[in-house]
Amino acid sequence: MTTQTTHEKIATGDRKTGRVVGVNGNLASVRFDTTVMQNEVAYVLVGKDRLKGEVIRVRGQEADVQIFEDTRGITVGDAVTFSGELLSVQLGPGLLTRVFDGLQNPLPQLAEVSGFFLQRGLYLEPLDHEHQWPFTPGVEAGHTVRAGDAVGTVPEGPILHRIMVPFGWTGSWQLTWVAPSGYLAVDAPVARASNGREEREITMVQAWPVKIPIAAYRQKLLPTEPLVTQTRAIDTFFPVAKGGTFCIPGPFGAGKTVLQHALSRHSEVDVVIVAACGERAGEVVEILTEFPELEDPRTGRSLIDRTIIICNTSSMPVAARETSIYTSVTLAEYYRQMGLHVLLLADSTSRWAQALREMSGRLEEIPGEEAFPAYLETRIAQFYERSGLVELNDGSVGSVTIGGAVSPAGGNFEEPVTQGTLKVVGGFLGLSRDRANARRYPAIHPLDSWSQYKSVVHHETVGRARDILRQGNEIHQMMKVVGEEGTPVEDFTVYLKSEFLDAVYLQQNSFDDVDAACSAERQSYVFKKVLAVLEREFPFASHAEARTFFMNLRQRFIDWNYTPWGGKAFKEGEKNIDAFLEEKRTA
Repeated sequence: MTTQTTHEKIATGDRKTGRVVGVNGNLASVRFDTTVMQNEVAYVLVGKDRLKGEVIRVRGQEADVQIFEDTRGITVGDAVTFSGELLSVQLGPGLLTRVFDGLQNPLPQLAEVSGFFLQRGLYLEPLDHEHQWPFTPGVEAGHTVRAGDAVGTVPEGPILHRIMVPFGWTGSWQLTWVAPSGYLAVDAPVARASNGREEREITMVQAWPVKIPIAAYRQKLLPTEPLVTQTRAIDTFFPVAKGGTFCIPGPFGAGKTVLQHALSRHSEVDVVIVAACGERAGEVVEILTEFPELEDPRTGRSLIDRTIIICNTSSMPVAARETSIYTSVTLAEYYRQMGLHVLLLADSTSRWAQALREMSGRLEEIPGEEAFPAYLETRIAQFYERSGLVELNDGSVGSVTIGGAVSPAGGNFEEPVTQGTLKVVGGFLGLSRDRANARRYPAIHPLDSWSQYKSVVHHETVGRARDILRQGNEIHQMMKVVGEEGTPVEDFTVYLKSEFLDAVYLQQNSFDDVDAACSAERQSYVFKKVLAVLEREFPFASHAEARTFFMNLRQRFIDWNYTPWGGKAFKEGEKNIDAFLEEKRTA
C-alpha cells in the first residue's frame, strides 16, 4: 500500500497552485492564477497533511472546493495544489470483498495504519498493486479492439474478471502485442495497441471519473426481464426488472436495512454493491460482520466474495457522502461492462440529499423546498439514470439495477427527497410503520406500493389478489366502527381472505432457511393455490366458523412454506391443504 501524507509526496502533476482566501465549514474558497476545472481534485496543505477536496464551483479566478476531511486548522493563506485530474476511482481486479470509504480508501488497511480513529489526510491505494493475478489472454496480436473490449481475463472470486481496453480510448485500435498466460500485477502491461498515430499500453487497472457514466457499450435496452429477489411481496406484487430502478422509503425502524440484507443475499445477480452513504454506523457494522459469515446460495461461497461495500457512515465527513454515491455506481457500471448483472443498494439517499443541502447552503444558493437545493431532483435523476440493461460490443448483456433507501423524517412520503425519487424510479416499495410494529415482514405496504415492471406471475391475477386486499382493508376500517358482530358474515369472510393472503404470501420468515427465499417457480405455483382460495365461495354460518376455518388453513399454508420446494414434505403439505379444503366443500 502507498500513502500520501506529506508535502514531499505531492504528485509531480500538481503544478497548479492557489491560496485559501476563505473557509466556511468544509467549504474553502481558493484564489488561483492559472486554470482550474470543475470537479478537479485539489489538496489543501495544512501542516504535514494534504486534505483532499473537489472543485465544485469556479468563479473567475476563485474556486470553491469542498473538503472531504475535518477542516479544523485551515487558515487564510494556506497553500492549495490542483491535480489537473477529475475525481476518479481505480478499476481493476481485486475490488470484490473489499470495504472502501467514499473516496475508495480501503478501510481495513486504513485502520491498520491509523488505528481506531482514521487519520486525517491519509489516502491509500484502493487496489493491491503487488498481488499477482493469473492472466489468460483472450485475443491475439493484430486483433482490432475498441474501448470496453476484453483482451483477457483473470479469475476474481466467483466471476471471470475481464481486462478491458480503457473506456476513455476513442476509435479503433489494433493490438500489436498481447501478454502470454502468466501471473502479472495490475500495473504490468497485458497488451499494446496502436491507432496508426500512437501506441499505448493496456494494463489491468484503469482510472475513471466518478461523475461521468461509463458508456463503452453498443446500446441501452429496455428493462423487461424480472430480477428475481426471492421475496414474494416484491417478485409477485411489486417486481423489479434487471437494469431497472426502485426505492424503499420508510420511517426509522420499518426494516429498510433488513430488507436490503435479504435482497443482497437472495437476488439473482452476479455482484452486489452496498453503498452506506450516510447510514448510521450500527447498521453498517451488521453488514461488515454478517456478510463474511453468510453463505451465498448461488455459489456456495461466502456472500462477501461477490460483494463490494462502500462505507461512508453518518459519523464520517459529510462531503464524502456525495462522492460515495458516485463511487458505488461507477464500480457497478464497471462490472456491467463485463456482461454481469449488478445490484446496487444505496442506504440512505436521504442523508446524501442532506449533504447536498448543507453544501448548497454554504454556497449561498437560492434554496428550494425544505431548504434542499433547487437542483435536487436533477441530481437524483442523474444517479438513477446510470442504471440500465446494456448490450456490449461483443453482443453479451449486462445490467445495473439500483435500489435506494429513503429515510423521510416522520415517515412523511411527501417530503422532497421521496417525491423527487418517485418521479424517476420504476418501483416504489413503501414501508409501513404499522406493519413493522405488527411484525409483518417485509413491511412493504401492499396497497400504497406500486411497480411498472413485469411480475413473475400474470399481472391480471395479481390485480385480482390486490382487489381482495383493498376490499379487506375497507371492511377492516368499517369494523373499527361497527365491530365484528355488526359486519355481515360475507364481508367478514372477505376480510379474513385478505388477512390470509397477507399472512401466507406477503409475509416471509427470514429466520427460516426455506421460507427466507422463494424461487420464481415456487411463487407461481403457490400463488395459484392461494388465488384459488381467495376466489372460492365459503358459505359460513357464523363469524366464529369463518375465523376458525381460516386460522386452520393459514397454519397449513405457513407450514407448507417451510417445506423444501418439490420434496416429499412439500407434496404432503399440499395434499394436507387439498384434503382440508375438500372436507369443507363436502361439508
